[in-house]
Amino acid sequence: MANFYTDNSELKHYLTHPMMEKIVSLKERDFRDKENYDYAPQNYDDAIDSYDKVLEVVGEICGDIVAENAEDVDHQGPRVENGRVIYADGTKRNLDACRKAGLMGMAMPRRFGGLNFPITPYIMAADIVSRADAGFENLWGLQDCAETLYEFGDEDQRSRYLPRVCNGETMSMDLTEPDAGSDLQSVMLKASQKEDGSWVLNGVKRFITNGDSDIHLVLARSEEGSRDGRGLSMFVYDKRNGGVTVRRIENKMGIKGSPTCELVYKDAPCELVGSRRLGLIKYVMALMNGARLGIAAQSVGLSEAAYREALSYAKDRRQFGKAIIDFPAVGEILAVMKAKLDASRALLYACARYVDLYKAFEDIERERKLTPDEKKECKMFSRLADAFTPLAKGMTSEFANQNTYDAIQIHGGSGFMKDYRCERLYRDARITSIYEGTTQLQVVAAIRHVTTGTYLSRIKEFETQEVCAEDQDIKSTLVFMTQQYANAVEAVTGTKNKEFEDFMARRLVEMAGHIIMGYLLLEDTQRNAAFRRSCHVYVKYGQAEVAKHADFIANFRPEQLADYLQH
Repeated sequence: MANFYTDNSELKHYLTHPMMEKIVSLKERDFRDKENYDYAPQNYDDAIDSYDKVLEVVGEICGDIVAENAEDVDHQGPRVENGRVIYADGTKRNLDACRKAGLMGMAMPRRFGGLNFPITPYIMAADIVSRADAGFENLWGLQDCAETLYEFGDEDQRSRYLPRVCNGETMSMDLTEPDAGSDLQSVMLKASQKEDGSWVLNGVKRFITNGDSDIHLVLARSEEGSRDGRGLSMFVYDKRNGGVTVRRIENKMGIKGSPTCELVYKDAPCELVGSRRLGLIKYVMALMNGARLGIAAQSVGLSEAAYREALSYAKDRRQFGKAIIDFPAVGEILAVMKAKLDASRALLYACARYVDLYKAFEDIERERKLTPDEKKECKMFSRLADAFTPLAKGMTSEFANQNTYDAIQIHGGSGFMKDYRCERLYRDARITSIYEGTTQLQVVAAIRHVTTGTYLSRIKEFETQEVCAEDQDIKSTLVFMTQQYANAVEAVTGTKNKEFEDFMARRLVEMAGHIIMGYLLLEDTQRNAAFRRSCHVYVKYGQAEVAKHADFIANFRPEQLADYLQH
C-alpha cells in the first residue's frame, strides 16, 4: 500500500508552517462553522489534523490508484465520439475514487458542500496528485476554477454551480483560440445578447484543457466592434444546455490523459459572470494566477517523481562492480536534483501562503469592512502573491524540465525506453513551462517586481533572520549574492533603455529567484535540519548562476543588442 503523503515528510513540514495559524484563523473566521457543521474544526489543532487526514486520503488514492493507472492512461488516452470526450478507463477510475472520497471542491465554503480548505493544503493535494499522474492533475485540479466563480459570480450562480463542483462535476477555462494564444486580448469568440437579455456564444476555442467539462468559464467578446481587452467579458456555460461540440482532441507529446480540445460554439446559452468588459482585465487575471500556482504544484510533483525514480535506479543499477549512485558524477546529479526539488517546493508554499492570506482578507471584506491594519496586510500579501506567482510558475517549471531530463540521464539508455516511468515524466514535464503563460511571459510579469524593488525588499527581510552557526557561511553567501543582484538591477535600469531592460529581464528575475529560494530553504533548515543538505547544495548552485548572470550584465553594452535581435 503506497501513500504519496505519508512517505513525504516535507509536506507535513509545510502544513505546520508558523504562518498557518494565521491563515487557518482567517479562513475559519475564528472557527464559527463549528456551530453548524459537525465536520468543521473546533480550533487550529483540529483544523491541521483535519487537513492531515484528508491529505492522507489523497496520498492513498494517488499511491494505490492514480499512479497505478498512469501508464495505461498514457497509452490509451481519451477519444472523441459524436462530439463528446470519452476518458481513458483509468481516468474514469481516478475520477470515481476522488468523487467518492469527497476530494472535489476542496477549497469551497462548507455551505456549498466544500471542505473550506485554505489554498496551501489544497496545493499540497495538487502536488501529490501530480506526482502520481500530471495529466490527471489537469482534470482534478481544474476545480480551482470554482474559486473564480465564487469570487466574481453572484450568489445565485454560486448556489447553482458550486455545489455541483463539490459533488464531483468537472470544470474548464475556455480562453485560447486559434489566433489568440498568449495574446488573449485578441480573443474573438462572440457573445451576443438576445432581446430577452440572455446570452449565447458563437465561435471556436482551441487548446482547451478538459474541454468537454461539465461547467466552463469562457472568455468572449461581448462589445460589438471592439478589438482589445476592454471588449471582453467572462461567461459561465453549462454543458447540459448544449450548443458546444468537441471537434477534435489534440495528439500531444505528454499529459495524454488530459483531453486538450478544440471546441465549436453554436448559439451556446451562457450567463454573464460579474460585469461586462472586465473579463480579461480583472477576472481572467485572477483565474490565471490560480492556474499558474496549480502548474507550479504540478511541476513540483513531477520533480518529486523524477527524483525518486532517479534515486531508486541509481541505487539498484550496478556498473564496474558497484552501484552507480557511488560514482561522484551520478551523486552530484542526484544532489542537485534534490536541491532543486526542495527549493521549488519552498517557493511554491511561500507563494501559496501569501495567496491564502490576501484571499482570506478579500473574502472577509465581502462580509464587513476591513480595519486599516487588515487593509494594509491585505495589500502587502496581495503584492507578494503577485510577485511570487510568476516566479514560482517560471522557476518550478524550468526545474521540473531539468529534473526529468536528469532522471533519464541517470537511467542511461534505459531511460529512453518506454519501459521506464521517467520517459513519461520527461514528456509530461515539457508543457509546464509553456501553458498558462510561458516562462518568457512569467518574466514579463515578474520584472516589474525587480524594478520596483518588491523582491529586494523581501530579500532584505530574509536577511534579518537569525541562523545557527552551521549555516552562517551560507547566509553570508546569500548576502553577497544579493549585492551582486542589486548591482545588476542598477546597471540595467540605469541605462533607461527599455529594450535593454527587456533583454536582461530573464537574468534579473532568475537572480532574484535563486536568492529567494536559497533564503526560503535556509529558513526551512532552521526549523528542520533535514533541509540543510539541500539548502547548502542549492545555494552553491544558485551562487554560480547569479555570478554568471552578473558577469554577463556587467560586460554587456546596449549597442551589442543588435547581435541578438537582428536576424
